[in-house]
Amino acid sequence: MLVLGVESSCDECSAAVVTEGPKLLGQVVASQISIHREYGGVVPELASRDHVRKVTMVIDGALSQA
Repeated sequence: MLVLGVESSCDECSAAVVTEGPKLLGQVVASQISIHREYGGVVPELASRDHVRKVTMVIDGALSQA
């Protein structure tokens, strides 16, 4: 069985594909550290927009690696 896991925190979006064992088959993490650094913390509006832009790319990347 293959499992796709998708995670989103306030400043990161990630996806991974695992199988029994568990064995990691693919993983992509998109960090927003560079976006928020100049503000000294997470800016919710910027974070949410960046998640929308990157979530498909992150999932596609993890699936491609698997």
